[in-house]
Amino acid sequence: MRRELLERCPGSSIAGEELEDDDGTNAVAWTVDPIDGTVNFLYDLPVVSVSIAAAIDGHTVAGAVVDVLRSETFSASVGGGARRDGAPITSTETVDLGQSLIGTGFSYSSERRAEQSSILNRLLPAVRDIRCMGSAALNLCWIGCGRLDGYYEHDTKPYDYAAGALIVAESGARVELPVDNGAGLSVAAAAGVFDQLRSIVARD
Repeated sequence: MRRELLERCPGSSIAGEELEDDDGTNAVAWTVDPIDGTVNFLYDLPVVSVSIAAAIDGHTVAGAVVDVLRSETFSASVGGGARRDGAPITSTETVDLGQSLIGTGFSYSSERRAEQSSILNRLLPAVRDIRCMGSAALNLCWIGCGRLDGYYEHDTKPYDYAAGALIVAESGARVELPVDNGAGLSVAAAAGVFDQLRSIVARD
């Protein structure tokens, strides 16, 4: 993937989970996650994605996430809307958190998991149900196409959310990233329930 990107856009910077970052010589930067859902992949569970985002001067301008086993491609560009396999998608219009299906994920840190269990205990009675499916990128894309109403997770990295965050924002949902809140929290949801969801999951 890195070789292909550098051949097509020489001088780019590339950051990702698997290898050291490549510092480029121009304003284009790529954020790459070749396997989002690594534990699922190791256990042969069917939620695995590939995620690539492009930024210019530090601002993400395009992104794509491929759901490998469903053979679906989610994509977006700034101001161009979000798509699944080329067809426009939008997030749900729900305004009732109590009827919302929420995705999440858990840290590798046992200390952080103890904190996350406290959040989960607060949230579970307030929503329809919660799913933990192991791919941050796909959770974000599934909000974009209405399969989920919201998603939150602590300790995600830019390669986990760079492409998915643009896709979900372009679908009409709202998204807040760790760089926005300084709390290591990614949260995204249909616009009508975002504030309700964030008020629960952002509390210590």
